[in-house]
Amino acid sequence: MSEVSSAQVWATAISKNEAKGTAIIYRYVKEFSPGFVRNQQPDRIIVVWRYQGEKGMPSLEERVRMDDFEDALSTLEKAGFSTLALVSTGNDLKEWTYYTQAEDEFLERLNAALQSKAAFPVEIHVSRDPEWTTYERFVIGVKN
Repeated sequence: MSEVSSAQVWATAISKNEAKGTAIIYRYVKEFSPGFVRNQQPDRIIVVWRYQGEKGMPSLEERVRMDDFEDALSTLEKAGFSTLALVSTGNDLKEWTYYTQAEDEFLERLNAALQSKAAFPVEIHVSRDPEWTTYERFVIGVKN
């Protein structure tokens, strides 16, 4: 497995609900590094942070905490162990979608990365997804 990050190019997409005046902002990997093999990371981990915000977006204080959380988890991507493939923010929900080599080890590394931090209000959902169907469905739905 490569020591290089799997994400080479990131992109953003926005889904707007004009009637409600809300939006969901997506950040996703648009291009992967050469030689990256997705099926080496068959487990999907979705980390969910629920909040209450104006028009479905987090407050500035909450966004700062979310950024701190994401920064702490950046160690999970070292040595090609996992890939943060998709992040969505909106409708009072932030989700980070990771793909990883092994669910149990991901959770151990996550706990280690957060051990010196105050608790974060997150839920963790785990599933096998060796074909990266969640990611693929999202990318197919993005209009360029």
